[in-house]
Amino acid sequence: MKVLAISGSLRKNSFNSGLIRAAADLAPEGMLIEQADISAVPLYNGDEDGDSKPAAVDHLADQIRNADALIIATPEYNFSIPGVLKNAIDWLSRVPGSIFAGKPAAIMGAAMGGMGTSRSQYHLRQVLVYLDVHPLNKPEVFVSAAHQKCDENGNLTDEKTREMIAKQLQALKEWHATLKG
Repeated sequence: MKVLAISGSLRKNSFNSGLIRAAADLAPEGMLIEQADISAVPLYNGDEDGDSKPAAVDHLADQIRNADALIIATPEYNFSIPGVLKNAIDWLSRVPGSIFAGKPAAIMGAAMGGMGTSRSQYHLRQVLVYLDVHPLNKPEVFVSAAHQKCDENGNLTDEKTREMIAKQLQALKEWHATLKG
């Protein structure tokens, strides 16, 4: 099972990229997690949205097409999805062929605040449902006080959180099998 993981943060020592690295380490047998890079995706401009897309968008679209499932780790900025993540999704939604349709997805997120990205995850679910992605409902992974659960490089050090991620990955594997029928 090939899973594409997208971090909604471009920060070098991002807690959310750290969640993805932890997920790659915790992947159940038969699951391979690859991390995408959205840093080169330009700002969406409808005037530039013709038959050919920017190379970074085409590359990311190919990665999504070739993935069996998605993981999205989102920070929370101003109670919602970070602009860089929404921008990448907006570009990808314009790629021909409904590349998101039918994909199972797990959502996780880390923030320093007490609600652990609950609001941004809710908004992300709304966007994904519109794109016909099938978000996993449970278990949810909301990491609050991330600065206390990650080291200075953004690597996850908290065992309880690692256990939550492992459970979510197993559920994603089972969700994929259910959807695949």
